[in-house]
Amino acid sequence: NKKSVDILSKDFKYDEMVKIEKDNQGNIILIQADTGKLNYIAAELSTECNKELGDMKNNAIKVPLGWMSDKSAFYNVGPKISVEIEPIGNISTSYESKFESAGINQTRHKIYLNVTAKIRLKLPLRNQDAEVSTQVPVSDTIIVGKIPNTTLGFPTNDQSKSGDTN
Repeated sequence: NKKSVDILSKDFKYDEMVKIEKDNQGNIILIQADTGKLNYIAAELSTECNKELGDMKNNAIKVPLGWMSDKSAFYNVGPKISVEIEPIGNISTSYESKFESAGINQTRHKIYLNVTAKIRLKLPLRNQDAEVSTQVPVSDTIIVGKIPNTTLGFPTNDQSKSGDTN
């Protein structure tokens, strides 16, 4: 997470990652991600995280004793014991883009970078592989569209069944 904050705090702006095209009246007609810029961010983050993960090889972390069990219900049970960890493979990254309503003709656009690492816990009786994932917010923006002069109210199912024709 620290590396993601370092990389994303390098003055990245939304308009550098996402291009917004408008028509002659200023209405938004297209939102297009700059995949080159987003891939650059993902590659830089992946490279830095792989270095950090490699430096963690044979470091110890504390995990609950229940991790030694084959039953996932016990994974968080028991006193914490120190175990060595080692990275398995490389960090993988993927983007997630979400649009959600944020009011009348307002849309919230969020871009996340999903970062996943595979590690091996060297437990006393056996090794346990684990996948560690985090979701890093890259951008969170409200896009404001034109607000209509009028809104239409449609009857609900209850109103249409009552037979009221006014």
